[in-house]
Amino acid sequence: MERIQLDEHSWIDVARGWLPDADVLYAELVDSVPWQQTRVFRYDHWDDEPRLSAWYRADAQAPSSLLEVHRFLQQQYRVTFDGFALNWYRDGRDGQAFHRDRDLQWLDETVIAIVTLGATRPWLIRPRSNRYAHDEPNKGAVIDLAPASGDLHVMGGATQVGWEHSVAQIRRPVGGRISVQWRWTSRRGRQERGGSYSKPRTYSR
Repeated sequence: MERIQLDEHSWIDVARGWLPDADVLYAELVDSVPWQQTRVFRYDHWDDEPRLSAWYRADAQAPSSLLEVHRFLQQQYRVTFDGFALNWYRDGRDGQAFHRDRDLQWLDETVIAIVTLGATRPWLIRPRSNRYAHDEPNKGAVIDLAPASGDLHVMGGATQVGWEHSVAQIRRPVGGRISVQWRWTSRRGRQERGGSYSKPRTYSR
């Protein structure tokens, strides 16, 4: 496990080739998971997210191989996850713009673990100070983890306060990628304010 120290309070752990038989698991999940199209509210209308998603509680209904990962991560980082989410980026047209996981609300101390299955895709991270760097290479990203199938990376500390991450859309042909995610917050510190992308927002006139 390699730790990348982003700043005094923010870090990412990276373990390459961490999960064996990751491509086999990718194929199984593509066929067995009840994938759904999620939507987000942007400005004044709903948009389909360019990916498919699913969520499991940590119970008998969840894929057994991912329950083993779930238990390991809880022991490793000494936190409790309610369950885990899956996102399927079917090809290069699917992706996710730069964002913070601010729906966790308390961002000063979080643990977000991600296992990649399938194709290698750009996975970019940038400081929030670069959030307007639209014309810069990779829109101001300073790191591309480019996780391969079976890689694990874990964002921790205050990463969701001062940093943004993205699964960039790409033009060249690429296979599908599944991201399996576990998220935890200590619920301590300053609570994040603001609307959620999954709910309509209202604006004063």
